[in-house]
Amino acid sequence: MDVRVFGLENPLFSSLQHLMNIPEEVEKAFNAPTRNYVQDAKAMASTPADVKEYPNSYVFVVDMPGIKCGEIKVQVEDNVLVISGERRREDEKDVKYVRMERRVGKFMRKFSLPDDANTDAVTAICQDGVLTVTVEKVPPPQPKKPKTVEVKVA
Repeated sequence: MDVRVFGLENPLFSSLQHLMNIPEEVEKAFNAPTRNYVQDAKAMASTPADVKEYPNSYVFVVDMPGIKCGEIKVQVEDNVLVISGERRREDEKDVKYVRMERRVGKFMRKFSLPDDANTDAVTAICQDGVLTVTVEKVPPPQPKKPKTVEVKVA
């Protein structure tokens, strides 16, 4: 539709018409993952963890070098264990980095917990840069003992 048909040759209307004809490349860019999403995905992929199963618990061991215990957040949301935090670089004046390899920024890991995980019995211990989160298992139901019924004579 041409704006000149209606006698609207105002530059504002021409700009609006141009904006309404959004190119396909721009539309695809709107559907692309956000920068925060990409950063969170990298943070989750670069935080190494081991998951162990014991008869009575699940144990998650996560490397967290250089992070203070108070800066680590452990949560359970809808049967998902979420471990997150942020590693910051110290502000040093008059320092020029020759090489910078240690990762800084936010980190996060999510673990889906099995159905037998007791989300009310979760403990976390941080020692020597290693976080150990223990999630107890719900004890299996005890098998019911057979009940003996006395047979009476009629």
